[in-house]
Amino acid sequence: MAEETMIDETTEAIAKRSFPPDLPLLATNEVVIYPYMAAPLLIDDETTIHTVEQAMKTGHKVVALFGRQPVEGDSQDIDTRDLREHHLCPIGTAIQLVRAQRAPDGKLQLLVHGVSRVLLERIPADTQYPTARVKELQDIEESTAHFEALSRNVIGQFQKAVDLAPNVPQEMGEAVASLPERGQQIDFIATQVNLDFEERQKILGELSVRRRFEIVNTYLNREVEILELRQKIQTEAAGTIEDAQREFYLRQQMKAIQEELGEGEASREIDELREEIVKADLPDEAREEAERELGRMESMPQASPEYSVSRTYLDWMVRVPWSASSEDHLDVKAAEKQLDKDHYGLEQPKERILEYLSVRSLKNDVRGPILCLVGPPGVGKTSLGRSVAAAMGREFVRMSLGGVRDESEVRGHRRTYVGALPGRIIQGLRRAGTNNPVFMLDEIDKLGSDFRGDPSSALLEVLDPEQNHTFVDHYLDVAFDLSNVVFIATANSLHSIPPALLDRMEVLEVSGYTQVEKLEIAKRYLVPKQVSEHGLTSKRIYIDKGALRSVVSEYTREAGLRNLEREIGTICRKVARKFAEGRQRRVRVKETDLPDYLGPPRFRQELAETSNEVGVVAGLAWTPVGGDVLFVEATSTPGRGRLRLTGKLGDVMKESSEAAMTYIRSQGESLGLSGAFWEDTDVHVHVPAGAVPKDGPSAGVTMATVLASVYTDRPVKKDVAMTGEVTLRGKVLPIGGVRDKVLAAHRAGIRTVILPEDNRKDLEEVPDSVRKNVKIRFAEHVGQVLDQALVKKRTSNRTTARPSRPTRSPAAVAN
Repeated sequence: MAEETMIDETTEAIAKRSFPPDLPLLATNEVVIYPYMAAPLLIDDETTIHTVEQAMKTGHKVVALFGRQPVEGDSQDIDTRDLREHHLCPIGTAIQLVRAQRAPDGKLQLLVHGVSRVLLERIPADTQYPTARVKELQDIEESTAHFEALSRNVIGQFQKAVDLAPNVPQEMGEAVASLPERGQQIDFIATQVNLDFEERQKILGELSVRRRFEIVNTYLNREVEILELRQKIQTEAAGTIEDAQREFYLRQQMKAIQEELGEGEASREIDELREEIVKADLPDEAREEAERELGRMESMPQASPEYSVSRTYLDWMVRVPWSASSEDHLDVKAAEKQLDKDHYGLEQPKERILEYLSVRSLKNDVRGPILCLVGPPGVGKTSLGRSVAAAMGREFVRMSLGGVRDESEVRGHRRTYVGALPGRIIQGLRRAGTNNPVFMLDEIDKLGSDFRGDPSSALLEVLDPEQNHTFVDHYLDVAFDLSNVVFIATANSLHSIPPALLDRMEVLEVSGYTQVEKLEIAKRYLVPKQVSEHGLTSKRIYIDKGALRSVVSEYTREAGLRNLEREIGTICRKVARKFAEGRQRRVRVKETDLPDYLGPPRFRQELAETSNEVGVVAGLAWTPVGGDVLFVEATSTPGRGRLRLTGKLGDVMKESSEAAMTYIRSQGESLGLSGAFWEDTDVHVHVPAGAVPKDGPSAGVTMATVLASVYTDRPVKKDVAMTGEVTLRGKVLPIGGVRDKVLAAHRAGIRTVILPEDNRKDLEEVPDSVRKNVKIRFAEHVGQVLDQALVKKRTSNRTTARPSRPTRSPAAVAN
């Protein structure tokens, strides 16, 4: 027999199942199962288990279940191998075996479903297992007014019992009414009433439905009476508990009177709080509020819930650093050394901090700056805040705003709420222990808003130097001066920050690193950090400069440093394993060893095209994680002059492409094209990485160049990239993110970058090491872009006729 056997049939199918007259026999004196009812059985007798197994092997899987009658002079169970007709009740139940499963202790767990009442005619002898010759019985029904009244009365009593019984679902009464036949209804009620074995067997043995209703009515009235008595006892017990509670309150009031006389612990606690209020040196408004709350607390009994609320409030009032300040280190040169020691590069943020310290050394009451560091992930924005705190000699508090949607996270909850607490601004100040820490608001661009409020609006007061000296937390409900706090916010993008909040902050852009900067940072910071974290020392591992350069250029391509640090950590782990396996000599990691540690190179040093192509232009884009190079492809096919754009482009980028198309068509004569050259040609422009959304106007010159290349059949120079917005008159307008875009071009092996003339001033942000390797060209008009980007015109020109040769599709370029 399998460990578990199960069939899946409906109740109607089981009830209508036919079965042979000779059925495997089960006997019990513990449970009675009625037709149409499901119930579990637990069998521990091996002979009975064998009987069930034989039944499961048959196609019907139906057995006869009969109750055992007590045997005079013997209190033990009858041996199942010695069953006789006079040992069993004359009427039993044919049951369907639904599920059988062996328990860990060897017992057999059954789930059975009653089929019908059966009469025991005889027990055949000389069988392998006990069997019974049975005859199926039918209910004797009647339809009279008396029977209808009786049945309704029983069902009503059952509903009353359900209402009185604890932990019984109310749907039980509805289940009775949903049964189609009166016999099924009374059998269902009998299964739910608390009866012993003999009473249940008596109901099973009664074929008259009316008589079964009368029997169950007697038992049901008894059950309802017991439940009503139980409810009465419970009500009286509840009254006794209320009396005990009243006595407890009186004793607590007596205790409070004693404490008012100076005889209890509450009086000492009040005195301690009064001393702490004096020591906390609170402002006048806060001191008055604390003393008023302390007066309310004195008049409360210590067991009152309001007492603990007031106690918690006063604890926060005296723990918040109202007047505790840390002394600033105003040595500008020492602060500069600290910042340079912790961070390589990041000149603009460090310069702003040093300016603040310089002004603070001349004017002590200057308010703290509200800075917002914006840049790709992994460039050191968060760690810069720690360095600023160390350079200024202040405490550092970090508050992550990513995913915060509740306004109370900033302003706190009002004390009317259970479990109310101050907002995270006040909580951070309490942890710092001073009222002038460096407070970092991390990921401020990830704030959300929903029905709980808008936390970005709550930050308007916090980050406004004209208002934050009177910041009011909802829990404290008194003004707190935040003007001495240096707030530093970080963000990956400014687009998701509300304009009103952005206007209150001084934005400092932290751009991505060049390869030279990454190499220097790896040597100074990342390698020593990872060597130490992996239990190594400089005597055990040395990574030479060539290997680091290859890791930067061939195994990572990012604006920040996180992947670079992970790759260095991977090298350290593999070296640590060598020493764990018994190596003694120092490991020198060279450039040629990198495939053994990191696998094959993941990136080519240059992504630029290897040859000049028609209809392939390298455009420069800005993303929240740094600059990127997008290779825009275009091809022409015979058609009706339509422009098709693909690559998941946004509306602004599509409109920019249409503007570029209109300009190119208007300049057909200057491009050497005659007539309506576009009327019989469709152009399909595609920007690869089609699953990534792209938008913005800075691809205008790129689209104009790729369209001009396709129409004139002139290849685009392979090492040229460009960016800029284009107008219908062909003017090239300025764009943003110049530094990140030029760095991306440099990483991709681009040798010439075309920028708008108005972005010439932004060239100062580009590192000198990049400007030496990349030629920067400026353009005021699309014509200047085309002259620098397209190869000189071929001898053959297009005309209004269809192309005489097949249009060739450019090779796809990996982004």
